[in-house]
Amino acid sequence: MPAISLEGVRKSYSLAQVEFRALDDVSLSVEAGTIQGIIGFSGSGKTTLLRCISRLERVDAGRVVVDGADLAHLDGAALRIARRRLGIVFQQYHLLRSRTVAENVALPLELAGIGRTAIAARVGELLEWFGLNGKRDAYLSQLSGGQRQRVAIARALATKPAVLLSDEPTSALDAETTASVLETLQRVRDEMGITIILVTHELNAVRAICDKVAVLDHGRIVEQVSVPDLFLRPSSDAARRLLGLPNSPDYVRMLIGESKLPADSILLSLQLAGASAELPLLTQAARYFGIDLHVVHGEVGRLRDVPYGNLIVVARGEAGPIARAVKFLRENGAAVNPLDSHDGGNRA
Repeated sequence: MPAISLEGVRKSYSLAQVEFRALDDVSLSVEAGTIQGIIGFSGSGKTTLLRCISRLERVDAGRVVVDGADLAHLDGAALRIARRRLGIVFQQYHLLRSRTVAENVALPLELAGIGRTAIAARVGELLEWFGLNGKRDAYLSQLSGGQRQRVAIARALATKPAVLLSDEPTSALDAETTASVLETLQRVRDEMGITIILVTHELNAVRAICDKVAVLDHGRIVEQVSVPDLFLRPSSDAARRLLGLPNSPDYVRMLIGESKLPADSILLSLQLAGASAELPLLTQAARYFGIDLHVVHGEVGRLRDVPYGNLIVVARGEAGPIARAVKFLRENGAAVNPLDSHDGGNRA
């Protein structure tokens, strides 16, 4: 059974007497013990989705099943009990400045009516695990951004939830602290077995720790794939925009500063991974078939220690050699697709 199951979730708001649909028929299944990323541009519905999963917002329609309980249709005591199986890390921490580190971590347990002895034991366990014992009696003003984020995560785990929701946990942190927080979240999953939903706009966070990622666009999930598939084979326009990959020939021409390509040219989109990304395939194809291949845009990197590249290439030459070069690239593991050409895209 999945840890989280969303079925046909809809949520609308009225803005200036105009209905705005923030979530439109969202369905998503998150397996237990995984880290699920949710990405999208501002206004795509990411935070609204997180608030609906946590029942900070009531959905207009659909089911929100978390650890076996449909939060969308619970109220009162039943809802309060079900929500103890769910922890939330807010973007702005939402810690209380009037409380010490230990008192902030204890807050959910106090609200749940847990006894003092049990609270002290659980708080001590969490402070030890997060390396915060030395900050037990410190106040927020005495903590760094990374320490505050660890306190927020510890507080979210106080009631031993099955699911942790994390909204932009690294948005205000420097690169070193970001890496530390992401490592902490991965440890939470690996050592505690907690399912995590990570809402973020940072692709490096997705690349570092997520197992799967859903792409939200205008309130709809347009792509739900493994992390390697997102970076190597993005299928939606929204994913390509998030990755900085061109969606149209006009956009490519804008990038390279040319309103019109030469008549004997074609734009090609290439995706390479693994062995194909380590070979000089473009150099070989240009030499073997007597054409020019010029990279005008793209990204290269490593994903879980596997090299990859997403490239936009201008191929210039006669139609026959270009077609043979494309065939050569595909036979050697590259995914190649023409973006356009001057004769209707049939040259490749």
